[in-house]
Amino acid sequence: MLEGVFGNKTAEKVLLHIFHYGEIHAAAIATDYNIAESQVRKQLERFEKANILVSKAIGKARVYFFNKKSPFIKPITNLLRIAYDSISIEEKENIFKVRRRPRGREKVII
Repeated sequence: MLEGVFGNKTAEKVLLHIFHYGEIHAAAIATDYNIAESQVRKQLERFEKANILVSKAIGKARVYFFNKKSPFIKPITNLLRIAYDSISIEEKENIFKVRRRPRGREKVII
């Protein structure tokens, strides 16, 4: 969908994952798409260098998320929202099937 805008499919996948989860590490994206972690890491570093993403170390992992101070975030997230909303529910369930955050205490398990 957004491959032409972001340069390649891996870049699009990286940004869609961050859009969906809020923050994520390279290994999780690579696992979900069954692609090499080095490809994902390259895109994450490219977006961080462009000041679109920022990262923080959590233990041994580096977690990436959108840089809220960047003037480009609003237009980029608007594009990502359009692409995300155009993905079918079945495809979203397939791509984003892994729960990345612990369930809140007050949230019931269905």
